[in-house]
Amino acid sequence: MRALLNVGLLLLFVTVQAKVYELCEFARIMNKNGMEGYRGFSLENWVCMAQYVSKFNSKYETHNYRKKISSYGIFQINSQYWCDDGKTPKTSNGCGIPCSVLLQDDITESIKCAKIIVQAPQAIKAWYRWRTHCENRDLTKYLQKCTL
Repeated sequence: MRALLNVGLLLLFVTVQAKVYELCEFARIMNKNGMEGYRGFSLENWVCMAQYVSKFNSKYETHNYRKKISSYGIFQINSQYWCDDGKTPKTSNGCGIPCSVLLQDDITESIKCAKIIVQAPQAIKAWYRWRTHCENRDLTKYLQKCTL
């Protein structure tokens, strides 16, 4: 019985492993998906933004329980405007996807949604952390060591 209890406790602490991309690996994927220069934003801008919003973690989630809004994935895409998590009231779901697809190791759907977001009036400024950490900064350091 004690052995079964220990196994049961062990299972409670098993967590889902996230894909945390290396900076250059992320940059190569973004480049392959046409993000260099997309809507006027350099690859360095995308890399800087992702570093500050998720640390390149594909399964990163944040929740604002007071406002009943969450953000999902490597780009921290908001459930109020861009995806449907089944919990956020009055979601616009601008990307037409369930938020769960933004938590996949394959970030293709996240990239597609980010492309939709930057077509909105706020563009890349929709990401607060981009504005506070990347906007009007020298971002050349981000890709210096990367081979694209």
